[in-house]
Amino acid sequence: MQQQQLLKIANEYGSPLYVYNAQKIESQYKRLTNAFDKVKKLKVNYAAKALTNVSILKFINSLGAGLDTVSIQEVKLGLHAGFKANDIIFTPNGVSLTEIEEVAKLGVQINIDNLAILEQFGSKHPKIPVCIRINPHVMAGGNTNISVGHIDSKFGISIHQIPHILRIVENTKMKINGVHMHTGSDILDIDVFLYASEILFNTAKHFDNLEFIDFGSGFKVPYKEGDIETNIEEFGKKLTTRFKTFCKNYGKELTLAFEPGKFLVSESGYFLTKVNSIKQTTSTVFAQVDTGFNHLIRPMLYGSRHEIENISNPKGNQRFYSVVGYICETDTFANNRRINEITEGDILAFKNAGAYCFNMSSNYNSRYRPAEVLWYNNKAHLIRKRETFEDLLKNQIEISF
Repeated sequence: MQQQQLLKIANEYGSPLYVYNAQKIESQYKRLTNAFDKVKKLKVNYAAKALTNVSILKFINSLGAGLDTVSIQEVKLGLHAGFKANDIIFTPNGVSLTEIEEVAKLGVQINIDNLAILEQFGSKHPKIPVCIRINPHVMAGGNTNISVGHIDSKFGISIHQIPHILRIVENTKMKINGVHMHTGSDILDIDVFLYASEILFNTAKHFDNLEFIDFGSGFKVPYKEGDIETNIEEFGKKLTTRFKTFCKNYGKELTLAFEPGKFLVSESGYFLTKVNSIKQTTSTVFAQVDTGFNHLIRPMLYGSRHEIENISNPKGNQRFYSVVGYICETDTFANNRRINEITEGDILAFKNAGAYCFNMSSNYNSRYRPAEVLWYNNKAHLIRKRETFEDLLKNQIEISF
């Protein structure tokens, strides 16, 4: 999107504000499907946890994607947005057997990553097909919080516990129709991914009636100019060749599945915020903005870098600024970053704000959560209203003293 378009949207809808570019989401979806266009059966399940606005879900559904979910609430949002139950996979972690059973009643594909839960579910519901999430014990991901395939991870059933899985399947007579892995996010080296894929293939050989193999996701997107990203096209060629060989040896054409979240929506998003004041100290110039980690927590939580542009002064001379929020504790978006000269009232645009940004926002400090806008067909569409004081009181029950 052009800076002038973003500035116009900010002037119309106020700040702070999330803006998503539908065209970018679509181009990322097509890029992934084109990379695997030689696969006969491909299923792209959007990881809803990245961004669950219902209008975004409806748009992604219109592209032909399925949905990857981690809670019964995400499942219900997906159904509300128009996804068919058989196009949704439920991949929770640490939830109760009751929640899994409730989701199963909705007709959604179940994915289990716990031996105890697998045995309980298989004993009670042997006729309901189940996918198994394995932990390949491969360390991959850009941050320890988002690297989930290593040996100490709480996610997945260890590859060393495959004999236990086979015993449970034998005893319960349950049907295993898929195997799945997810090693982490921000994976740079496709060879690491391909190595983990071999572990998944070896796991798949133990099951005779598979319908799909789910390779997770975790593709790295660029966060700054010249940044390294996952080479999806090269990865597509290499994994396609290996997948076809596996299917031939397996004796059946399986579905190759992925569950991209950040890859589809991250680059589509912009977070717009207004500068409240400029504060000069003995060593630092602070640009203080009308938001905080209550709206965008990733820099503080993950140390993530978001490019920041002053769209109000795109041709100004660059100076060094630390961009900080209004939360009453350390609340830093960027330290000593080169940005075009900033003055009070300017609008700053944070890039790569489509994934795990609004969805991780809160009302900390009793601040309202932002509005959301979708740029679609060259027009801005409001897809979430800004919260009001009444929203803070909603669901609270006041008692008299």
